[in-house]
Amino acid sequence: MSGLPTKGVSLPLARPRGRRVEAEMPSEHYYTPRPSARSRPGQILVPAGGRTLVLATEAGVFSRSRLDAGGQLLMKALAPLLPASRRLMDLGCGYGPVGLWAAASFPHLEVVLTDINERAVGLCRRNIVANGINNATVRLGDGYQPVAGEAFDLVATNPPIRAGMAVVTAFIADAPAHLRPGGSLLLVARTRQGARTFARIMGQYFPVVGEVEKGGGYRVYRADNPQQGG
Repeated sequence: MSGLPTKGVSLPLARPRGRRVEAEMPSEHYYTPRPSARSRPGQILVPAGGRTLVLATEAGVFSRSRLDAGGQLLMKALAPLLPASRRLMDLGCGYGPVGLWAAASFPHLEVVLTDINERAVGLCRRNIVANGINNATVRLGDGYQPVAGEAFDLVATNPPIRAGMAVVTAFIADAPAHLRPGGSLLLVARTRQGARTFARIMGQYFPVVGEVEKGGGYRVYRADNPQQGG
């Protein structure tokens, strides 16, 4: 599988708003229901659909001061797939940069964003309203629990590596039940943090897995659900 051109789609190099970008050294991982980090509000700007989204961020959520390189690479991998898709799940969405970029760039999409982190979900909900995005909703819960019984054309995740292998493996193992026939899971991970291992795990649950993007020390893998009757 290879990526297709992304002509006409804004792919962001998100810019932080404020005087400086602080190094992120969390004392707890961000895939936690109630982060204990003291409030430190921020904003980042994300180009999407011919405009710029202004996204509120906070301490205790992933990549609060910038859109990380993995998220940007995931957007690049998603862009050629979204025009022909109807439903996208952003799994472990944080404050929503990937899912809200997709919703703003492709208004025909229905985008469902989920996270276990109450602070992240609150931020994402604020960002949906503040940016006037009508085709996205955010739900609170662990993994696929908030979308029980639902299926999507695409599930995209920048998984919480610090939460441990069991969490990331569940993100992969439970994906087929939430993908339509022919649907795809797209997962981005840092090469030095086990990206190839996650690709091998994907291969245990999907018949077709391929690397679709690589750059900046990250890799994006795509795993395809079989077509019905295939």
